[in-house]
Amino acid sequence: MQGIGNDFVVIDVINQKIALTKEQIRHISHRHFGVGCDQLLLVENSEREDAEFCYRIFNADGGEVEQCGNGARCFARFVVDQGMTDSRSIPVETKGGLIHLQLEADGRVTVDMGVPNFEPASLPFEAEGTPEYHELVVNGEKYAIGAVSIGNPHVVLLVDSIKDAPVQALGAAIESHERFPQRVNVGFMEIEDRDNIRLRVYERGAGETMACGTGACAAVAVGIKNRLLDEQVQVELRGGDLTIYWPGAGTHLMMTGPAETVYKGQIEL
Repeated sequence: MQGIGNDFVVIDVINQKIALTKEQIRHISHRHFGVGCDQLLLVENSEREDAEFCYRIFNADGGEVEQCGNGARCFARFVVDQGMTDSRSIPVETKGGLIHLQLEADGRVTVDMGVPNFEPASLPFEAEGTPEYHELVVNGEKYAIGAVSIGNPHVVLLVDSIKDAPVQALGAAIESHERFPQRVNVGFMEIEDRDNIRLRVYERGAGETMACGTGACAAVAVGIKNRLLDEQVQVELRGGDLTIYWPGAGTHLMMTGPAETVYKGQIEL
């Protein structure tokens, strides 16, 4: 499946028994030796009474992560298309907490991403307080960054042009920076106006992807917190556009965008 170019292998582990090792996940995710994907998603039963499903997310390197916004939309599309639920509003358990998925009349999916958390400990990030920007030294250079958790950790940098931004080199350096003990996703945001931004994201464990849903949420949250953006923003990513709505501090952030099935198949491991 894919959500604006962010692609996933989605596996139903409710109706079949399966246990994957990190090596098998890396194999499936490999674009030459396996199927190829940014993340692998597992659809499981939840033990929580307030959730219909449990949603587990693994990066291409085999590491399990807390949240993936584009994957969440694909998850919703998958369980509905497979006849696993009749709901149009679906509460789902993730490692990062409970999320709510809403199928819209136009086929898009809205995800309630919860309340953005700017506390450094939520990422975790070795810093104090919640200033507008933190200072981060990378290879001797100082950078002003926004830091926020959207169920998973994000850094956001303002750039004049995403075309010229050093996404690969700087993204990799920040992802593994010592002040982020569990690593971090890195967004490069170009503001067009108060309702529109352009964004590239270097994802933790996957490198730069065509799109990152939580990265779009993080960028808009940082922009609104710093009074640079209005409450509804169109985010242009390499693979397509997302609509992010956030009224501000203490409220839930909503992300809306497409999700599509590309093909179905079988793999022998």
